[in-house]
Amino acid sequence: MRTIIAESPPDEVALLAGGKGKHLHELSGFGLDVPRWAVVGLDVFEEYVAALDGSGRVEALLADVTEETAGRISGLLAGIIGSGDLGERAASVVEDAYARVGGGRVAVRSSGAEEDGAQHSFAGQFATHLNVCGLDEVTAYVKSCWASVFSERSLHYRLRHGLPLRGAGIAVVVQQMVDSERSGVMFTADPVSGNRGRYVVSSVYGLGEGLVSGAVDADTVVLDAASGEVVETVLGDKGERYHADAAGSGCLVSEVPAAERERLSLTPKELARLHEAGARIESAFGTPQDIEWALADDVLWILQTRPVTALPQHVAPADRTPSEGELRIWDNANIVESFSGIVSPLTYSFAAHVYGTVYESYARSLRVPRAGLREIEEWAPHMLGYFHGRVYYNLLSWYRMVRIAPLYKLNRKVLEIAIGVEEELDDDMAEAIYPYTFSSSLTGRLSRARTVAAFVRRFLTMNRSVERFMAYFYSAYEEFDNVDYDAMEGQDVYRRFRALEKDLLEKWGPMQALDAAILWSIGGLALLNRRWLPDAPEWLTWSAASPGPKVESIEPARALARLAATVRQDPELERLVRETPAERTHATLREGGHTAFLAAVDEYVAAYGYRSLDELKLEVPDLREDPSTLFALVRTALPEVDTDPAGKADAYLDTRLRGPRRWLHGVVRRKAQSSLYNRERLRFCRTRAFGSAKRMLRAMGRDLARMGAIDHWNDVFFLHLDELRGAYEGSTGHTGLRSLVELRKRQRAEDELLSAPSRFTTRGAPYWRGNLERAGFSAGPAVRTGVQELRGTACCPGVVEARAVVTDTPVDVNGGVLVTYRTDPGWVAALPSASALVIERGSPLTHVAIVARELGIPTVVQVKGVMAELETGMRVRVDGAAGTVTILAEAPDAPGTAKDADHE
Repeated sequence: MRTIIAESPPDEVALLAGGKGKHLHELSGFGLDVPRWAVVGLDVFEEYVAALDGSGRVEALLADVTEETAGRISGLLAGIIGSGDLGERAASVVEDAYARVGGGRVAVRSSGAEEDGAQHSFAGQFATHLNVCGLDEVTAYVKSCWASVFSERSLHYRLRHGLPLRGAGIAVVVQQMVDSERSGVMFTADPVSGNRGRYVVSSVYGLGEGLVSGAVDADTVVLDAASGEVVETVLGDKGERYHADAAGSGCLVSEVPAAERERLSLTPKELARLHEAGARIESAFGTPQDIEWALADDVLWILQTRPVTALPQHVAPADRTPSEGELRIWDNANIVESFSGIVSPLTYSFAAHVYGTVYESYARSLRVPRAGLREIEEWAPHMLGYFHGRVYYNLLSWYRMVRIAPLYKLNRKVLEIAIGVEEELDDDMAEAIYPYTFSSSLTGRLSRARTVAAFVRRFLTMNRSVERFMAYFYSAYEEFDNVDYDAMEGQDVYRRFRALEKDLLEKWGPMQALDAAILWSIGGLALLNRRWLPDAPEWLTWSAASPGPKVESIEPARALARLAATVRQDPELERLVRETPAERTHATLREGGHTAFLAAVDEYVAAYGYRSLDELKLEVPDLREDPSTLFALVRTALPEVDTDPAGKADAYLDTRLRGPRRWLHGVVRRKAQSSLYNRERLRFCRTRAFGSAKRMLRAMGRDLARMGAIDHWNDVFFLHLDELRGAYEGSTGHTGLRSLVELRKRQRAEDELLSAPSRFTTRGAPYWRGNLERAGFSAGPAVRTGVQELRGTACCPGVVEARAVVTDTPVDVNGGVLVTYRTDPGWVAALPSASALVIERGSPLTHVAIVARELGIPTVVQVKGVMAELETGMRVRVDGAAGTVTILAEAPDAPGTAKDADHE
């Protein structure tokens, strides 16, 4: 064993130095300024681990690693590696490496054997320590780098990419520390678009740790690869500077003066030097590079380089420019309430089929002529889009659908508010959208008159139509729900599934006139408020239209509150429910003799078992399949809040509106209330129908697994609906399903690493010609901008100051402000424990927003960027009437209780 240095033979370097060490060795021969470095090789790591692991415990622990156990096992392995004695030979190599770089302050970086490869970069998976001083600290941090080969994120990375968990080992680079004035990274190809004609440079003041960690908003400069000319400049805030702690190891953070923040951190001369260095490095390695650099005392130091992995295929300019081709606008709006995050192919294809079938039936119910129906049938099946596993509205199709009903201009404005789109559609574009065309103006007028008459009739008789449909639905639902599908033959289950589609979807179409009725009535209410109450607050329209406490969809929340009240009356029962893991709670309560409470739980599951988080995602089990999750919901539920949100609207109207105006306002208001009430009832039906579909699809999955068409029953969710149908109709060969499933599993693993835009546009074929690269699908989370006040849509009045709880799952917030990106009906259980509700996406008409108003919880929705700007523990002020969220204090290191919410 010996230290690897710049003079070491290339074959020894390739064998023992790891990815970073190998690239440093090559860099040192290019005539560039590279800080002195030395490598503690892979052989030192292997000897150290072998001496520690005579009993084979490391291998035994690695054999038990899964996605769920990776964190626990990683901690055990870190303890084993960190506690070992280095040994004389290993200690001498570490000491020699530290001496060869001159001692003093150094950086200690992991250099994995598989790191910085062309296929897998392992970027950010292993440990790096800056400003390390003294042999003892260097030795400790070398062990830390060794342990990071088994870090939780590294194990997860290996699991996702199907790599061996033991890995090929890790070397450690010890490198002279550069006390940089500016530092950053340079890509010699655009990592987003894949354009090799561009270099992308990011720069911050001080050390690069602020940039790498995402804590500092960097300057970004795009250079032409051939000439070095500046193509684009984005000035970052650069509010903080990371620098070495002169009194010890590690980094300190200081504020950057305003004058420095407001100017670009790099001069034209420095950009030219970076461009020249980048060109030399890419030419030497023969592939685009990700280069870390630092500037100190007018010297450009190259700290390390690695190949850019997973570079997108750049779309070269074609005969048609990106401004040509069919324009589509994609927005996740309130679709995220139903289909959040990554959605299975089966869920998406089933949902797209449902939307298309229902809205084609809706058009027929409004007596759209046959030629018009043929045009609608071309675009109605494409109401939704599916990008990297996420579901989006194809917005222009929704505007087309809205235009079938009369009062398009009013309806589309209300639609934009109701579904919570980020941007209103341009008036000229909106007016150019038509659902279908006519052969002549006379034909158009006659056809339009029939459609308007059909809609007005349905609008006036909507309550009666809903009652008839509800009676039919529950009669049919009983037939579909009270069946043991697992005991049936797969072909028979498939026939029942087709019957479910035929019996319910076609009859659901006419009910979509209710959506247009909601747009009409709420739009009318908003117009009356604007004309007669010009100073009315934004929340008035939504509170006045509140469907009332009898709405069916609030019943699960009340039932949960009753279960929670029962729990609190029995101290021993409360202790068991709070302290026992959800999956063991039922058995523990049964053993403890709490049979009466378990009977109440069984009643809840029987009545509302189809309700769950992400209840419309077919792959997510409901309470009937996994009742253990109910106990987690019970813990979040508190007694019902006795409030009257509609009373606030009445009080406001009583003092400002009287006589005929109040009467007419009341007529329109009651229509809005009844429309929303009926919509919530129909959504309850939709959830039940999806629940029945879930059970059937699981049974078909088990049938396909028994036949050997797929490996496991839940692989069925990686199939598209037409592929599943084909398996039973004879148009899909069973032998091809396994490979489809494996392909889509790999694709899902890649999709999960991406962050997705909430809205984007495409031209032409959406997946091609660089559409998605321009849209902003990329790796990494959003970064805080430091704004202190955010604005959204006022939804329910009231002012609260409390601790923020930022979460992507419903939790007991203990009187705090519940802050989330999106909600679905399963979040209702968390509402009673919240003093206020803030949602980044969604709209005032989403299910949870309606229930929050019924509970009198101040609510603001459509707060763009709130998940990036807020973090748990911050003290915030939520004004549900003004639609503002104000940061009052940053999160303390140890957040305190949130019980002291202040209400005004």
